[in-house]
Amino acid sequence: MKYLDVHLSQPERMLHPMQRFIREREVVRREELVAWNVAGREGVEYELFYTEADLDAYREAIEGVESVRWYDLTPIDDDAFYVYVCQETRTEDVRWRGAFAALNLLVVPPIVYDANADFSMTVVGSGTDLQAMMEGLPDEIGVTVRTIGEYDARSAPIGGELTDRQLEALSAGADLGYFEVPREAGVEDVADELGCAPSTAATLLQKGQARVVRRLVERRGHRS
Repeated sequence: MKYLDVHLSQPERMLHPMQRFIREREVVRREELVAWNVAGREGVEYELFYTEADLDAYREAIEGVESVRWYDLTPIDDDAFYVYVCQETRTEDVRWRGAFAALNLLVVPPIVYDANADFSMTVVGSGTDLQAMMEGLPDEIGVTVRTIGEYDARSAPIGGELTDRQLEALSAGADLGYFEVPREAGVEDVADELGCAPSTAATLLQKGQARVVRRLVERRGHRS
């Protein structure tokens, strides 16, 4: 059983209004589609998102989306909330989903959206079906294959769990020796590499490490 970790970028005309909101406004820091049902009543689908954003700005944006029939926002803390939404299926989404429909493939949640509304996902299936999926995607969708190999949930890729800047900070830290024991580089060295203030580098490193550790623990089945 193979897996494919892929990053997809849709052109402006294909974006859902909330994806356009993410791309145009610096409000949503991260969004994960953690569960969905697109096989319910014809023309209607249900999704559950985990979102890190300004809740009031997000609520204002989703209120204006015509395809959304109803939604529920459930705060987790000051920086994150869940979004349970029922919306009409858009014709723009039907086309690219067709690349999956006739294949024996599974998408492993979550689908992770970045600050540019591009998204990353892990797809599981046979190598032949994964190749057919890639060939069936519309040409206008940008595709970057991150990794492909034998699937093992215990060691599934977590790069998509990080923001681009967090990943950049962790990569710089690894290259410079920040994570060596004893350390061969400090926060200031990482900051110089990133071209940012030491306080910014420290925050990126701390949040990146925390996210990686939390995801690894969750994937091992140990949840707080």
